[in-house]
Amino acid sequence: MPPVSNLASYIDHTVLKPATTKEQVQQLCEEAMKYGFAAVCVPPYFVEEAVDLLKGSTINIATVIGFPLGYSTHKLVEIEQAKEQGATEVDVVINIAALKSGNWEFVAKEIDLLTNTAHRLGLVIKFIIETALLTNEEIEKVCILCANSAVDYVKTSTGFAGGGATIEHVKLMRSVLPATIKIKASGGIKDRSFAEALINVGANRLGCSRSIQIVES
Repeated sequence: MPPVSNLASYIDHTVLKPATTKEQVQQLCEEAMKYGFAAVCVPPYFVEEAVDLLKGSTINIATVIGFPLGYSTHKLVEIEQAKEQGATEVDVVINIAALKSGNWEFVAKEIDLLTNTAHRLGLVIKFIIETALLTNEEIEKVCILCANSAVDYVKTSTGFAGGGATIEHVKLMRSVLPATIKIKASGGIKDRSFAEALINVGANRLGCSRSIQIVES
């Protein structure tokens, strides 16, 4: 597979651990500016901090919604708050419990409502479908729902569910999604070769906590 030029421009430099500190967010933002990452992805609590640190830069500020379990009933409020605090992108966990219960109508309505809200507010929206917990049939079906609602990205994983991005799942998602819908691969991306392989099979963004190690390897 061919090497990927400007790999940093594909990466959402990420810190989402429960014990994330202000100092870690400051370091994340400094590294994002140094390497030219596409975005930083931080907990909602640190969005305003990241906005201040990245003022004047072109780096996007992403935060997470309904994270990491997906069954929060306050996602709409979280999206509105993210906008008020200065985020430019939101990574939203689908309601996996509803999906696994077969309530596809609920899943479709939630995706549509949240996408319309995010787009009305001028936010890029990425839906995390948690591929490690889904069958291939479920992945295909939820990708179709995301496409029907014209989401910006479908994202593989939170990294908190015991599995991350795989080549097979990204290939499957790319085969189902139209070219207008992008893919974000995340979870378990630890080196350049895997990062480049994911991009070469269809990923447009990568969510990484080991971004420096990846781009410097």
